[in-house]
Amino acid sequence: MSDTIEPPGRGWATTRDEQVSAYGTSQEIALLQKSLAAPIERYFTATEDEQDIIALMLANIRAASTRREYQKDLRKFFVAMTGCEPNNDSVLEFLHLNQQRAVAVVLKYKAKLLAQGLKEATVNRRLSSIKSLVKFARKLGVCSYSLEDVELEKVKVYRDTTGVDARTMDTTIGMIERSTVAGKRDYALLRLLWENLLRRNEASQLNIKDFDPQDCRLRILGKGQGTNAEWVKLSGGTTQAIADWLQVRGHLSANAPLFIALDHRSRGHRLTGDGIRKIIVNYFDAAGVKKLMSPHRIRHSGITALLDATDGDVRKTQKVSRHAKLDVLIQYDDNRKQGQEEMTNLLADMIVDILTEVEPK
Repeated sequence: MSDTIEPPGRGWATTRDEQVSAYGTSQEIALLQKSLAAPIERYFTATEDEQDIIALMLANIRAASTRREYQKDLRKFFVAMTGCEPNNDSVLEFLHLNQQRAVAVVLKYKAKLLAQGLKEATVNRRLSSIKSLVKFARKLGVCSYSLEDVELEKVKVYRDTTGVDARTMDTTIGMIERSTVAGKRDYALLRLLWENLLRRNEASQLNIKDFDPQDCRLRILGKGQGTNAEWVKLSGGTTQAIADWLQVRGHLSANAPLFIALDHRSRGHRLTGDGIRKIIVNYFDAAGVKKLMSPHRIRHSGITALLDATDGDVRKTQKVSRHAKLDVLIQYDDNRKQGQEEMTNLLADMIVDILTEVEPK
């Protein structure tokens, strides 16, 4: 056996230059591995405004009215339970509670609401805003619990679906002075609310470009439809009424509001939902209607009139009312029949008959 030592293989550095080269290569590899493992925080780093969970949740709600109500209800919750306005610290503390403690806090708040004598629908709305916050925070990984154990109050919806009959509606619309600018606007507006059962926000959001007089139709943003507009057909009378209003409206442009305010303070601005309500109240008051009317009352009235005319055909009526759930129209139909009053009077008549029979001569 030879005593000569074999030179190292290719994997060993034998000279100083080779040793430096090998060291440099390993260092580069280490740096590369470190850079690959490092989090990338250039484009998607968390911004400071993301710490405000409530603001982030509200920004993801499309309907402005829903945003306002949730903001008010969440503020009331944190003020009631912490004694101060909601802030990032208090909101995050609430969202970081464990399941049992979170449920206890919300149930305690619910007890406060019930003690105030608030209606079931109001209690449910405030609780729903809290549940929505927790659900949204869970999606972000900020919260680990749910509020499924917090039950809402039972509410009977649409208890009063009454309005006015068609004759009263006809009388009220007939009182509008159609020779004036305001009269032309109001005549077109009331006909539209009655014939197409529009909600007040649907009417308020209309723009001039949404009116198609050639095809007698109108494009509306229905409730809960987001930006998905739908076209509804108009009667010839309502089409002409809207056209007459636009002739005297002035300053026409496609994106301008279809119905505008005419008072000195707000002239030219979009007619708001509350502005529409006030117009309706004034006309029905002038007609001597004791029931407090509103755009939704007109909607109730039209639905009830259609059910009367179609002998309770809820499916045909649904095509006009655009209710998502048929159960709502069934409730209208039940209220329309008013069988309870008839049965009560029948029982009352039986008592009268019995008393008459036993009355001594």
